[in-house]
Amino acid sequence: MNYEKKVVLVTGGSNGIGRCIAKTYSKLGASVIIADIDEKRGKDLASQLISKGGIATFVATDISNPKEIKSLMEKIKELYGTLHILINNAGISRFNSPYQLEVEEWDQVINTNLRGTFLCSREAARLMRETNGGAIINIASTRATMSEPNSEAYAASKGGIVSLTHALASSFTEDHIRVNCISPGWIHTGEYEDLRDQDHDQHFSKRVGIPEDIAKACLFLSDKGNEFINGTEIVIDGGMTKKMIYKK
Repeated sequence: MNYEKKVVLVTGGSNGIGRCIAKTYSKLGASVIIADIDEKRGKDLASQLISKGGIATFVATDISNPKEIKSLMEKIKELYGTLHILINNAGISRFNSPYQLEVEEWDQVINTNLRGTFLCSREAARLMRETNGGAIINIASTRATMSEPNSEAYAASKGGIVSLTHALASSFTEDHIRVNCISPGWIHTGEYEDLRDQDHDQHFSKRVGIPEDIAKACLFLSDKGNEFINGTEIVIDGGMTKKMIYKK
């Protein structure tokens, strides 16, 4: 896969999965825009990519703020002229009992994860359709179909992203913009050595996931040769959501 001359936006690109995605596209020649509220880590990553011969820009952005999203897209238009690939990765969680969850907490999660994904997609599509299309990849979660207690806001936002994906794919058809989503399972972004055998054993693949597993899927979905994949969800969880686990 060759992404030279491609412009890629990664929201939530300063840390975790997003950081890995940004690095992966940069290694393949893409011009990468990192959008995040974490300015220190974002600027550090952009500098790292540039020092290795890449083209990268950090733009401080809170995607729960519609004005900042528009400003981000205007900056991309100014610097690069267009946008080819959007990775909607930014997201937050607030785990609290449904009896105690404040409306403000609910709104913060929904406005960041779900509304932010919609607004970023819409504004990115305005740029993409000027140059005959592009690819949007939304990062959802297996939490859209499985839950633990006190995860209502997060689960609702991720389930919404899965539905939003095929709706946008339908709406953007005539503009040659394909939209897919990835639902990661357990992706460990900390010290891998700290994981236990029982953590790995919850997966058919016998290991917990790593950010690279998601980054490689993004490359696959955004590759022009895979344009027939459109409006769908790809679950990447090592089989965890399909494995029956009985307590012994």
